[in-house]
Amino acid sequence: MEEKKKKVNNTTITRNTADFSRMTDNIYETVAVLTKRANQIAAEEKKELHNKIDEFKGGGDSLDEMFENREQVEIVRRFEMQPKPSLEATEEYLEGNIFYRNPAKEDQKKKHLEALEEEVIKEM
Repeated sequence: MEEKKKKVNNTTITRNTADFSRMTDNIYETVAVLTKRANQIAAEEKKELHNKIDEFKGGGDSLDEMFENREQVEIVRRFEMQPKPSLEATEEYLEGNIFYRNPAKEDQKKKHLEALEEEVIKEM
């Protein structure tokens, strides 16, 4: 997973809000897009973490295995050090790597085009 991810800054950065409304023309719609993408990233990371931890499940339940499984602890630490999903989603959005669609806007555009077509037909 780490190989395919870019380096995302793990700290807070001051951003220009105009950059966020550039693609959607609405800052609130942008926040909704970022929220959905951050949730997707978090779900992917959670699934990957559980898959890696499940590799360590074995038949033996000794106390030593429960308390001193260093490999398992290292995996969890690596995941904790990753940037937050909201930072990743923000970076993807600003780089233009998020595809989204708004069916409500598409319907409005379709209705508008149909109305224009009807006007053109009437004028002929």
